Amino acid sequence: MSEPESPTASHQNYRRSLGTISLTAVGLGSIIGSGWLFGAERAARLAGPASILAWVIGAAVALTIALTYSELGSMFPKAGGMVRYGQYSHGSLAGYLAAWANWIAIVSVIPGEATASVQYMSSWHFGWAQGLYNGKELTLSGVALASVLLVGYFILNWFAITMFAKTNTAITVFKVIVPTLTAGALLFAHFDTAHFTDHGGFAPNGWSAVFTAVAVSGIVWAFNGFQSPLNLAGEARNPGKSLPKAVIGSILIALVIYVALQIAFIGAIPAADLSHGWSSLAYTSPLADLAMVWGLNWLALLLYADAFVSPSGTGMIYAATTSRMIHGVQENGHLPKIFGKVDAKTGIPRPALVLNLVVAFLFLAVFRGWGSLAEIVSVATVISYVTGPVAVMALRRLAPDLPRPVRLRAMPVIAPVAMVFGSLVLYWARWPLTGKVILLMAAGLPIWAWYELRKPWAELKPHLKAGAWMVAYLFVMAGVSWAGSTDFGGQGYLPEGWDLLVVAAIALAFYHWGVASAWANPSLAAVRRELAEEAAAAEGSDGSAGSGQEPREASRA
Repeated sequence: MSEPESPTASHQNYRRSLGTISLTAVGLGSIIGSGWLFGAERAARLAGPASILAWVIGAAVALTIALTYSELGSMFPKAGGMVRYGQYSHGSLAGYLAAWANWIAIVSVIPGEATASVQYMSSWHFGWAQGLYNGKELTLSGVALASVLLVGYFILNWFAITMFAKTNTAITVFKVIVPTLTAGALLFAHFDTAHFTDHGGFAPNGWSAVFTAVAVSGIVWAFNGFQSPLNLAGEARNPGKSLPKAVIGSILIALVIYVALQIAFIGAIPAADLSHGWSSLAYTSPLADLAMVWGLNWLALLLYADAFVSPSGTGMIYAATTSRMIHGVQENGHLPKIFGKVDAKTGIPRPALVLNLVVAFLFLAVFRGWGSLAEIVSVATVISYVTGPVAVMALRRLAPDLPRPVRLRAMPVIAPVAMVFGSLVLYWARWPLTGKVILLMAAGLPIWAWYELRKPWAELKPHLKAGAWMVAYLFVMAGVSWAGSTDFGGQGYLPEGWDLLVVAAIALAFYHWGVASAWANPSLAAVRRELAEEAAAAEGSDGSAGSGQEPREASRA
């Protein structure tokens, strides 16, 4: 396996049927999943009223990082795009680590969404329903019901991408209406302005708690959905125009909804529930519980129904996007060829779907609570983010000639800022969680070793050299998290305030190292050939080169 394959024929089996609206629905449907059902309560528990700002910070981080990936997605409109970019810029080691982190973050969302549905269901006034959740995690019957939902997500993705798009767009409309209606109903039912100043003030646990809320309360979990349109880029009709609109639009729309929900949640909490402070909040089904308190029985019933629709819609989307990610990992050369097969009739990578279903079952068996899964997903997500800012600027140096339908003049500023933001969120997740997830990243290295260490040293060496920055980054960030201020779970060797400056400096140092270490590796050469072949085929089929479009744009119009 001296060079990753370039199976153009396999990609031709995908159906380019998704437009801007469908892709925006994919992004928005991914962002508005279980996060809106639980995120407001978990964020308020950590940060009090300042949790409103946590959503704004989370959106700013996601938007900055999304801008780097929008350029990459428009350059390489291929299925599973998020797992490919590091491979194109740095070769197998950095590419694999980024792909592994990204895949772990996304595939674990699928059982998380199923868990969320069942956890909300446990608030029903039926004995069997209340037995699904014991207050901390799903019971055996709860796991069984969540498993049924996982199979449902799988079945909906088994047939055709057009069926997926139609189903998802309808579900997304419902998912936008219900949170908006919920925020409005709670605001009118009861709004206690004293909650924003009493019980410890606006930021009762300090600003460090606000930052931690960004990392672990489900905010990163939610906004991580921006990457779903990028992973479906191989099925976009006009990726150069539709991808950035879908990514940026879905983040901004979701931000408005989440902030409205957070404000409504804070104002609707009964004063008695805050008698012991914000950290004492312990709702099983937060928004539905508040609806019942204020006599909004109709809203509670709607929320119980949406507890199936919203997470299930997101679970369905992630089942689709993770299968494309597995296809991408296989083409990177790190999985058996069967996982790169795309059904010619339906345009679905069915073997990859099966693999993700099995892995989702494993996650469900180990992590049975929404909170524990949200923490793991959030940190793994941030680790996968750091390759985007590095890869986008590295490829500007290595491949300035490749068409870039999306090219921001400010990218030389945006990319390092995105790297700093991502590193800060990783640090905010608190020790020892950061160390545990970084260890989980290392657990995937045996798969990389199986495929790569059999190569001759002369062939392997440049991959190791180019990927050393990312390995070092993970170890250094783990060390800084351990030594950091006590506000973020560290040993206190770094004083509060200075620790954030240290993390920012480390992020910039690794950013420059990463950009400088990129090289023209075989994966980049392979994708260059594939893009050239597609452009040539498009020109031949159009019969005219003077249509006013870039060749690659014409091939996807």
